[in-house]
Amino acid sequence: MPFSFSFVVLIALGVMLISSAIKVMREYERAVVFRLGRYAGSKGPGLIFLIPIIDRMVKVSLRTVAMDVPPQDVITKDNVSIKVNAVLYFRVLEPNKAIIQVEDYLFATSQIAQTTLRSVLGQAELDDLLAHRDKINSDLQVIIDNHTDPWGIKVASVEVKHVDLPPEMQRAMARQAEAERERRAKIIHAEGEHQASQELAAAAKVMATEPIAIQLRYLQTLVEVAAENNSTTIFPVPIDLLSMFLDKKK
Repeated sequence: MPFSFSFVVLIALGVMLISSAIKVMREYERAVVFRLGRYAGSKGPGLIFLIPIIDRMVKVSLRTVAMDVPPQDVITKDNVSIKVNAVLYFRVLEPNKAIIQVEDYLFATSQIAQTTLRSVLGQAELDDLLAHRDKINSDLQVIIDNHTDPWGIKVASVEVKHVDLPPEMQRAMARQAEAERERRAKIIHAEGEHQASQELAAAAKVMATEPIAIQLRYLQTLVEVAAENNSTTIFPVPIDLLSMFLDKKK
């Protein structure tokens, strides 16, 4: 009986040791192995073997992480107080650096993103932030990637999602946009008047060469007025039309 019990115990210990020695890493996972506290390499994907008790591993995912950067209070270069949030896309390229060089690479990357967002947007004017967001995103990506590169992390992109403006600034921008639309409307109207005056001047020169053309144009205008549903039409008679009759009476 004691022999059977000891045999069962040995089998159980053996199963435990084998289960702790054999690990399976998915395609997107890597195991950072430490042997007696020293870095012993990165293993995976697939089936890996560890020395029981001696080896310890830390699992790292190589998939792209979409990290939300919380809203940050920012004062722009032209002294406008705004709230800005963004999203950060990054992935681990070197698992050993992500574990050895920094304590918590997710937390560290988040903090770097927040401080960089405040710093970069604080150097830009509000109009640039709203009109040239692609350039702002590119600058953020380059700066954050330079900070995280020693940790084996590659920042793919940074996107500013939302810029929350104060209510008074929103009203001021609405008035500015309305004034800009009115300015454009007045310029278009003035350009139309200018072009119309040029055409009228050209038409006047043509009519000046043929005096009868003025009379024909006058009669055409009367036809257009008479086409309307008017019961009475009053129009002036040019003296030129009557001059021929006056000459005949003389």
